[in-house]
Amino acid sequence: MSEVRIRCPKCEWEPKPDDKWACSCGHQWNTFSTAGRCPHCGKIWKDTQCFGAPVGCSKWSPHLDWYDGLDEIIQKLIEEIETSWTLAEQEVERGRGV
Repeated sequence: MSEVRIRCPKCEWEPKPDDKWACSCGHQWNTFSTAGRCPHCGKIWKDTQCFGAPVGCSKWSPHLDWYDGLDEIIQKLIEEIETSWTLAEQEVERGRGV
């Protein structure tokens, strides 16, 4: 499976593990360590703002769009599930003598 990279979907800036975002409650943390949920107040941030210049673009994007590579992983999992269903159906048919 491919590896997931975290990067801004608009400018492709990649945050480092020690980069911090601020919640409306004032807590600062790396939003990607908790998938967008503030560990202090529990607020879920469905959108994440990119850092400003000079490193990023300051634009907001859906949090999940920052996870580059998820589509490939999901597609691979779907294929594995479908294959297992096909094998299970074949086993059932063999058991019925079909």
